[in-house]
Amino acid sequence: MTIKKAQSAMEYLMTYGWAILIIAVVLGALFQLGVFNSGTFSPKAPPGACQVLRPNGPGSVSFINLEGVCNGELPQYVAIGASGGKVAIASPTGFLANGAFSVTAWVNPNSYGSSGGAEMVFGFGSSSSFACGAGGNGADFFIRGPTSDDFESDCIGGTGFVPALNTWSFVAFTYSSSTNVVNITMNTQTDHITSATLNYAVPPQVFNIGARSDGGFLWPGELANVQVYNTSLSANEVQSLYTEGIGGAPLRLQNLVGWWPLNGNANDYSGNNNNGVPSGVTYTNQWTSGYTTP
Repeated sequence: MTIKKAQSAMEYLMTYGWAILIIAVVLGALFQLGVFNSGTFSPKAPPGACQVLRPNGPGSVSFINLEGVCNGELPQYVAIGASGGKVAIASPTGFLANGAFSVTAWVNPNSYGSSGGAEMVFGFGSSSSFACGAGGNGADFFIRGPTSDDFESDCIGGTGFVPALNTWSFVAFTYSSSTNVVNITMNTQTDHITSATLNYAVPPQVFNIGARSDGGFLWPGELANVQVYNTSLSANEVQSLYTEGIGGAPLRLQNLVGWWPLNGNANDYSGNNNNGVPSGVTYTNQWTSGYTTP
């Protein structure tokens, strides 16, 4: 009897074993693709679902407020610039008015270039560029000034501070001319660069998302929720933006000069009409793989 049971069990495994193995492989592939990610099934906010209302027009700071669905809902789309795309904002208004700035974004790189190259999250300036991004081979995050100020070399201190490939990360860059301190944040980590006297044109002739101001060193992957302020946000404010997640609304509306959710278009939802012109940019609703709610 025992031999017959063993024989039956072996026959069962031989008959159904391959089917079980195939099912396991398929489930593993679906998991890798993010099919079982809760974000895949979450309701998505359509383009323009949340925006800043300025009753007195662009640039005004009186009676401004958020309107629409602004509770941190996941966006319906994100921007893809892997094929050489960028978003250009020509002659942006309100930038760098106070000798200080903050730029925040959500990034998802799919590759890093060779040593000596770079991938830019943003860039602004005129003939020379002020830019922030990752160094060649994803060596480190850096901040580069348009003149002799160059903090590219190990300003972050190791590859562990660079956004991982195929993973969404929050990044923030803040600077104040009153303190000459640059702060670079990724998720919950922050590095400080002191005595960072940055010389830049006010106002910049162009602000590029996903590229340097001359259009070079394009960001290789996805970008979302880019915010620009004409003040240096505090550490607590930066962490609040991270905690809000990829669909989070801006803070300090009186200092907000540009907000590009990149949720299906390159429009500026800060109320300042700094709408972008996309070039080589596509938008995808299949983006939740690699994203974890903070």
